[in-house]
Amino acid sequence: MNDVIKAAGERETSKLGELASLLKKFHITEHTALIILSFLVGALAGLANILFRSTLNLVHQVVFVQGSRLLSIDQGGLHRVLLPLLPVAGALLIIPLSLAFPGEVNGYGFPKFIELVNIRGGVIRIRNILLKTLAPALTIGTGGSAGVEGPIAIIGGTVGSGVGQLFRASGSRMKLLIAAGSAGAIAATFNAPIAGVMFAIEIVLLGDYEISSFAAIVISSGIATVISRGFYGSTPAFSVPQYHLRSPVEIPLYIFFGVLAGTLAVIYIKVFHRINDVFDALVVHPQMKPVIGALIVGLIGIFLPQVMGNGYEFIEASLMGKIVFPVMVALVILKILATSATIGSGGAGGVFAPSLFIGAMAGGSYGWLVHWLFPAYTASPGAYATVGIGSFLAAATHAPLTGIFLLFEMTGNYRIIIPLMFSSIIGTLVAKRLYPDSIDTVDITKKGIKIHMGREAAIMSGIRIKDIMRGDFITAPEDSTLDAIINDMIGKEKFYIPVVNPEGLMTGIVSFQDVRPVLLEEKIKGIVRARQVATEEVIVMYPDEDLNAAIERFSLKDIAEIPVVTRQEPKKVIGMVSRGDVISAYNKEVLKKRKS
Repeated sequence: MNDVIKAAGERETSKLGELASLLKKFHITEHTALIILSFLVGALAGLANILFRSTLNLVHQVVFVQGSRLLSIDQGGLHRVLLPLLPVAGALLIIPLSLAFPGEVNGYGFPKFIELVNIRGGVIRIRNILLKTLAPALTIGTGGSAGVEGPIAIIGGTVGSGVGQLFRASGSRMKLLIAAGSAGAIAATFNAPIAGVMFAIEIVLLGDYEISSFAAIVISSGIATVISRGFYGSTPAFSVPQYHLRSPVEIPLYIFFGVLAGTLAVIYIKVFHRINDVFDALVVHPQMKPVIGALIVGLIGIFLPQVMGNGYEFIEASLMGKIVFPVMVALVILKILATSATIGSGGAGGVFAPSLFIGAMAGGSYGWLVHWLFPAYTASPGAYATVGIGSFLAAATHAPLTGIFLLFEMTGNYRIIIPLMFSSIIGTLVAKRLYPDSIDTVDITKKGIKIHMGREAAIMSGIRIKDIMRGDFITAPEDSTLDAIINDMIGKEKFYIPVVNPEGLMTGIVSFQDVRPVLLEEKIKGIVRARQVATEEVIVMYPDEDLNAAIERFSLKDIAEIPVVTRQEPKKVIGMVSRGDVISAYNKEVLKKRKS
C-alpha cells in the first residue's frame, strides 16, 4: 500500500492554475508561488479578523449595551431580572440564518472544520466567512457564553480554502493554505503570531505537518499580525503584573496544579458534550433550543454576569488578583455550564475563550489556597491564574505549545514561563491519560473516524464496508458437491463461497484452499458435500464497519475475502468484501485527495 501511495505522490502534479502559468514565465518555483499565496492568505485573514471583531463590537453595542440601558438593566437591582432577554434576543436573531443555511450556523462547528481539513479534502464554501461572522457575533455580542476563536479560525481557514480554489491548488497545498489562514486569523485575534503557528500545527493539522510547509504558516501568521497591529495596536491582550517564581518550593505546587487542570479539563469536555447530547435529545422545535440555552445563560448571569460573553475583562481582573476565592470557584463551575448550554443548544461560537476563562478562575482559586497555606514561599493568586490560562487551554485542546506560547504572547510575561511549561505539559498528559479526545475531536471520534491514528488510519476509518462490498457473490447449498463448487470457483472466479441452509442462512464458508487437495480426485469430488468441508466459524463484516476493521479481520487468519452480514440477521449474507477491494478503495481515496 505504501508503494502505491509513494507512486501516487511521485505522479502528483501541482496545479496552481493561471498563477502557476504566469509564474513560470518569470522562472518562479512552485515553492516561491506557495510563499506568495501565504502572504495573500495572511493579509486576507488579518482583514477578516478586523471585519469579524467590528461586527461583534457593533452587535454588542447595539443589542447588549443599548439594550441594557433601554431596560435599565445597567442600573442593577430588580432590573437585572430582565438580563436574560438580551441573550435570548441574540438567539432569536440567529433563527433566519439557521433556516436559510441549515446545519451551517448552529453549534460548535470547529470539529467539522478539522474533519473537513484532515479527511475531506478541505474545499470550504466561501459563504462560511459571512455565516461565521454573523452568527457568532449575534451569540457572543448579546451575552452568550462562547469564544470568537473557533469561528475566526474557520473564517481564516475558509480564506485559505478560497485562495486555494481560486488558484486550483492540489489537495496537499489546499490543506496547507487552510492551516495558514487559520494561523493568521488566530494570530491577528490574539496579537500572537507564534501562538497562531502553534494553533495551526497542533489543533488544525493535529500535529501532522512537514517542515517544508512550516514557512507558509509562519508567513501567514506574521502578515496577519502586522495588519492587526496596524489597526488595533501592538499591546498584549491582557495587562498583568510581571509575576515570577518566588521559590523552588513553588515548582511542585505548579506541577500539582497541572494534574488538577488536566482533570478539570476532562470534566469540562465530558460536561460540554453531555449537555450537547441532552439538547439533541430535547423534544422541542430545533430553532427553540438556542433560545432555551440563551435563557439558561441569562438566568445564571443575573447572579454572576461574569459568565456572559467572552469574559476577557474578568480574566484580566483575575490575573490582577481582584476576584475573591469563593467567586472564582463558582465561576469555574458556572462558566462550564453556561458555555455548554450556549453552544450545546445551538448557539454559535467557540470554546477557546471559555477555556481561558475557566483556566484563569481555576488557577486563581488554587493560587488563593496555596498562598494562604504558604504565604512566604508562593506568589500571589494572580500568578497562578496566569499559569491557569495556558495550562487549562493546553489540557482541554491537547495542544501544550499553543497554550504556552499563547499565554506568553497575550501577557508579555516571560518570567513565569517555567512553571507554565511544567503545568501545561503535565495537564495535557493527565487529560490524555484520562480521556483520549480533546474537546475538538470528540465528535469526530463518535463518527468512528480514528483521527488520532494518523492520516492513513483516518482515511480508512472514513470509508464504510457498505460502500465497497460486492453484491455479485454466489452461495452454495449445504448438499452441493465439491465438484459443483469447484466449477463455480473456476468458472466464475469466486474463490470464497458461503454455504447456506434451505432457509438461505450461512452455516459455513468454503475457500479454494479447502478444495485444492481434492482437485484431481474425481470420485471424492462427486461424493463429498459442501457442509462436510465448510469452515463453520466464519469471520464476518458488518456494513457500518470501516476499512480499519476490515484489515484487522483479514489478518486474523490471513484470508482474502469476508462475507458481509447485517447485525439484525448475522447469518444472512448480503455481500462480500475482499482484501483487494479495501486496498483499491483506500488508494482511490488517497488519489482523489491529492488531485482535488
